[in-house]
Amino acid sequence: MMNTAGQTSRCRVAIAGFGTVGQAVARILASGIHPSLQLTHVCNRQVSRKVVDWVSPDVVWTETFADLLDGSVDIVVELIGGVSPAREWMEQALAAGVSVVTANKQVIAHDGTALAQCARAAERTLLFEAAVAGGVPIVRSLREGIAGDRLYRIQGVLNGTCNYILTRMEREGVSFEDALADAQRLGYAEADPTADVDGFDAQAKLAILVGVGLGCQVDVSDISLGSIRLVSAIDFSYAKRLGCVIRQVARAELLPDGGEIRAAVQPALVPEDSSLARVDGTQNIVVVDGEFGGETAFSGFGAGGAPTAVAVVSDLLAIAHGAPGRDDQGIPSRRRVVQQEFDAPHYIRFMIRDRPGILAALAEVFSRHGVNVDAVWQEPGWSKTELPFVMTLEACGSASVTAALDEISRFDFHVRPPLWLPILTMGEARA
Repeated sequence: MMNTAGQTSRCRVAIAGFGTVGQAVARILASGIHPSLQLTHVCNRQVSRKVVDWVSPDVVWTETFADLLDGSVDIVVELIGGVSPAREWMEQALAAGVSVVTANKQVIAHDGTALAQCARAAERTLLFEAAVAGGVPIVRSLREGIAGDRLYRIQGVLNGTCNYILTRMEREGVSFEDALADAQRLGYAEADPTADVDGFDAQAKLAILVGVGLGCQVDVSDISLGSIRLVSAIDFSYAKRLGCVIRQVARAELLPDGGEIRAAVQPALVPEDSSLARVDGTQNIVVVDGEFGGETAFSGFGAGGAPTAVAVVSDLLAIAHGAPGRDDQGIPSRRRVVQQEFDAPHYIRFMIRDRPGILAALAEVFSRHGVNVDAVWQEPGWSKTELPFVMTLEACGSASVTAALDEISRFDFHVRPPLWLPILTMGEARA
């Protein structure tokens, strides 16, 4: 930033929320490696419990957000999480002439357009690189690095918790419950893992990527979700037979007519030699397809204090070094209708009490819904009272499969509900 004498001055930064990420941001600022940034305030509930001795004694510690808007701060870093009061605090900061950097995926996904309008009206900047894929610089890459292309598809593994659970199950044969417990013990999963394992976290991130990369706004709730809770260790054995692995995949693509978009977050079988298959543990990956540049992949650690803090500080530096405000703040106002119908081959795993006639009954239902069975797979050595087997289906619309499974679920031979996973082809998840 420039002072009235034309000299470079330090950009004054306040952190709201001094949890794992907030402390990691403060450590980077306290290290002195970015002399253009100065930490001046920390705001947190019960702030006296948060005070540390490794930051400058000049830093103001406060429980009152209004203290950050008295004219002594240039940028507020919002890291409290949740929707409220985070959204209100961002609005207040922008209205007071203070730029905002945030890692809040839910607020940006649901209210990013309104906040962008606030930023534009105040002639200030709203940046949110850390809201998607942690330390992977995907937002800036989509805005600037490949902005010359016309993108039509985005796919990604966007939730490190789910990826850790699924790769543990794949490599060690452990149950979902055991892998989840381990993720919670290591701090990768919350005590209530719903947002991660049921897809809500990746849903919000995908909505942001659709806005930044595909240039259209969607209602977050219109992106269909599938949980990883029903995935079992046996599914990885069948996936391997098919040359695939299982990942929680977020995907969106523009339809050829230009008026609608397909978007979904769900576990899926992806080819084991594809980009999506190669991310391990808590890593994230985003793969984009462009009309002129083809496929480009961005990967790295998507969770944790340090990677996320790097993304936050990168946004701070962009503002401090005079990055011009964007008219749209990277968030489009054009809204698109979301279509939830995907055409793909499908994997259906059943767990049944065996008896004659089951295959015939299943095939008859699929046939009535216009779905062709491709193959039947059964691992040997399982009890007839709890027998897993798999049907793969030829490519068809997901609505037909859903309708057939709704009818099939009423049969009395199920030990567990059927698991349905789309099988992404090389064209959708290619290396």
